[in-house]
Amino acid sequence: MGKSKLVYIASPYEGDVETNVQFAKAACRYAIGQGATPVAPHLLYPQILADGIPEEREAGIRMGLRMLEACDEIWLCGGRTTQGMGMELSAAERLGIPVRWLGEIPQETAGMIPERAMQC
Repeated sequence: MGKSKLVYIASPYEGDVETNVQFAKAACRYAIGQGATPVAPHLLYPQILADGIPEEREAGIRMGLRMLEACDEIWLCGGRTTQGMGMELSAAERLGIPVRWLGEIPQETAGMIPERAMQC
């Protein structure tokens, strides 16, 4: 099996968190369907840290940016760019990491993961 591209998924979290989490999951599934390995810190760290506590939010963002350093690309997903996504974009540009703007995720592909992608 070849080495898959490690992609950082950046999408809105704040606001309608439940809807935004579902969208981030769909973006990850889309990335898997494209043969990539997604990294989505905003799906991980809010389960451990309190996003409403500034120090914990900053720690989550800092750790997410550390994860970004290891990625081959960043994919900005969704119709808007939040403050956190702006920080991720700036870091990616500073690090020379290619940026891919996705906008909305094609729903017909977000739920389908090829069998080859599931064989790790």
